Amino acid sequence: MRFKTLPEWLNWQETLHFTEVDPGLDRISRVWECLAGSSTLPFTVVTVAGTNGKGSSVALLESILRHAGYKIGTYTSPHILSYNERICINAKPVSDKDICDAFNDIDLARGDVSLTYFEFATLAAIRIFEQQEVDIAILEVGMGGRLDAVNLFDTDIALITPISLDHINWLGDTREKIGFEKAGIITQKNPVVCSESPPKSVLQHASALGSDLYQTAKDFQIKQREKEWDWSNDNVKRLNLPYPALEGQYQLQNSAAVLQVISLLDPQKYSVSDHAIRQGLKHVELAGRFQRILGDVELILDVTHNLQGAKNLVALLAEIPAQGRTFAIVAMLNDKDASGVGATLSKSIDKWFVASLDGDRGMSSIDLAEHISTSVDVDSIIKFDDIASAYEQAMSDAVTGDRVLVFGSFHTVEAAIRIQNKGK
Repeated sequence: MRFKTLPEWLNWQETLHFTEVDPGLDRISRVWECLAGSSTLPFTVVTVAGTNGKGSSVALLESILRHAGYKIGTYTSPHILSYNERICINAKPVSDKDICDAFNDIDLARGDVSLTYFEFATLAAIRIFEQQEVDIAILEVGMGGRLDAVNLFDTDIALITPISLDHINWLGDTREKIGFEKAGIITQKNPVVCSESPPKSVLQHASALGSDLYQTAKDFQIKQREKEWDWSNDNVKRLNLPYPALEGQYQLQNSAAVLQVISLLDPQKYSVSDHAIRQGLKHVELAGRFQRILGDVELILDVTHNLQGAKNLVALLAEIPAQGRTFAIVAMLNDKDASGVGATLSKSIDKWFVASLDGDRGMSSIDLAEHISTSVDVDSIIKFDDIASAYEQAMSDAVTGDRVLVFGSFHTVEAAIRIQNKGK
């Protein structure tokens, strides 16, 4: 084995390929052919693509199916605290040993083919899911869909969550172009579920492949009441469901699409009761998605980093008003629409603590402050060299009844969680 520990493997992978992002399926398909030889897997595959709501949708689907008694593998990215979070079986991260063993198999099979960090992770996840004999694997696309490493594996059901502008340098600068990339996960004559009204490019791609497309409010519906909601399509009714444990009205949109996915599972293999759905909705957990940590000063952690996510944040902050002020600790990557995010949240935030993010893709606090100041009073913005300094100052300035929102990227939330954990 090339390395004995997971950190050694990961450090090596970060520099193995000439670039961090290199879309395309040629390299990974050659390595997988040496490993296993088939893109058709021995378990049911649900692939999830979209701009926002992917992680929530994976968590909701996993929780329901696990409560129905099935062995579920999930592959998600990025992680917040531990790499192992990316590859879970029944909501439990797999061990370092399992990942290292999979990496070794991939390394031996790849020959002189160089793989990206994400490609190694994707192959390792599938390798482990095969070895652990999962019933269903839920695979989250990293970026786009058509050329994403996850798309090497044929999906049985595709789920496309809300689409908006993100990664425009890679995916295109319009919703139609991005929709075309997301639609790449659809496989011929297999169904696709859309949790919103999709771009025409998605509809056209599904039609060309002869794949049935199901979209919210058209092919499946919800009816809300104060404490419960109902879901139905042409064949099934699910009544008196609890609201999902994840915060936000938009989680109902994610939940509705997930129930449509469940209705499309092969009835000869899978049976999911109303009880399992209720338990799955009530007990779903997902770190960093409007995660509230209550106290004299409430801390809210959210990985939001694009315009649509910012709009969701505005709605959530309005739904749960603070007694006092709302402070924001924010750090972002340099390819994100910081100006748009700042403008969207401008009326929801009283004071901005902007920090630099490390790494080649990290935006400096100077640049971030400049973006935000296009729509926010410059006197309400304070710049910091790192998230730890911003966190310390924000928590020091906050008084009982105030709340502190940490957002902008997975890296931002990770740093805040680590700081908070040190204080325990």
